[in-house]
Amino acid sequence: MLLKDKVVIVSGVGPGMGQALARIAAAEGAKVALGARNEDFINTVAEEIRSGGGEAVAVSTDIGNAGQCAALAKATVDAFGRIDGLVNTAYIHGAWVTVDEADPEDWAKVFDINCLGALRMTQAVLPAMKAQGGGAVVNVATMSQVNPFPGEGGYATGKGALATMTKHMAKDFGRFNIRVNATRMGWIGGKPVYDYIHGQVANGADREAVVNEITGRIPLGIIPPEEECAKSVLFFLSDYAKVVTGATLDVNGGQYMAP
Repeated sequence: MLLKDKVVIVSGVGPGMGQALARIAAAEGAKVALGARNEDFINTVAEEIRSGGGEAVAVSTDIGNAGQCAALAKATVDAFGRIDGLVNTAYIHGAWVTVDEADPEDWAKVFDINCLGALRMTQAVLPAMKAQGGGAVVNVATMSQVNPFPGEGGYATGKGALATMTKHMAKDFGRFNIRVNATRMGWIGGKPVYDYIHGQVANGADREAVVNEITGRIPLGIIPPEEECAKSVLFFLSDYAKVVTGATLDVNGGQYMAP
């Protein structure tokens, strides 16, 4: 099992890849702590993990609040005794507008969650990781940083800052044997993307044409399933990545290939 006996926190456990990360981490042997603002949803996912024989706790968490991040970290240590891994996947998108029409205040809110929220959450787990002699953090970013998509300027800028911060975290935390890496996600075959497709169809578009427009840009010819995307993220928490830090992995079916 990839994460046997590890304790993993997943922030931003929503109906998209967040819940897949939590479920797969548990299936791979981890004890999982789930954080998100939707308390009912994370309680449901945690109960499903426990019903399947796994171990999980859920704590309502707004990563815009340092105190709530600290509470999630404390609840994890209280329940499981340590913190081996953190996945910073919580985000907000902000307004879908081009940069010329962007509201700087909207961008500030996006930056506060997408970048500074990950900083707050990482700082919250640092004492436990330092005390036990190491750990691993994965920051989930986006392909839009390097392959712009109309309307995602604010979201991509916040995630771009997160990717830059990843390298500084890796440099600064290395002396504590704490690894920090990032993943750049593309289209993810889960509820948010399928809702987008359904919305296009509801507005009169042909479903096959919408899907083909997306997959036509992806060398593998598919919308990458969220379960497979989640596995790529969780790899960085595993012992197979013990000497990998400061890296960024493109998880997008080949749509964007870093030089």
